[in-house]
Amino acid sequence: MTYRLLAILGLAASLAACETTTAYRAAGPDSRIGYSEQRIEPGRYRVSFQAGSGVSGAMVSDYALLRAAELTLSEGSDWFQVLDRFTEAGAPTSPRFSFGVGTGSYGRGVGVGVGGSTGFGGEPSLRAGLEMVMGKGVKPQGRDYYDAHDVARTLHERLG
Repeated sequence: MTYRLLAILGLAASLAACETTTAYRAAGPDSRIGYSEQRIEPGRYRVSFQAGSGVSGAMVSDYALLRAAELTLSEGSDWFQVLDRFTEAGAPTSPRFSFGVGTGSYGRGVGVGVGGSTGFGGEPSLRAGLEMVMGKGVKPQGRDYYDAHDVARTLHERLG
């Protein structure tokens, strides 16, 4: 009964994770990158990317910048400023389920064992995010201001 409940909870968690749109694919097996975005107010967003194992922190940060540029362009703006950034390791990206059966013979007796386990094994995921504001016209000078057109073009060429 307990294993059934754990399996149902694991399946529910997997389905919930599938709700995030997977927009990009990075190099390597099972290294899908998915993004999420949250509108804070008009022209201000929080964007984050989560990647599976085998994806570098630099690549995850690049995908976060790419999504910020695409979002800026889709809103009709020309540039964006990054106000805050973060990178963190998250929970492993792939659940692990196992089941085993064993038998043994001890003189006149015979033993049979059945076991199972669940877990969220695998390598930890990596998440990068940023908070940004958008603007139109000429990009202001200063640190952490980006031309959305240039960023989108450059990162599309680099990331494929």
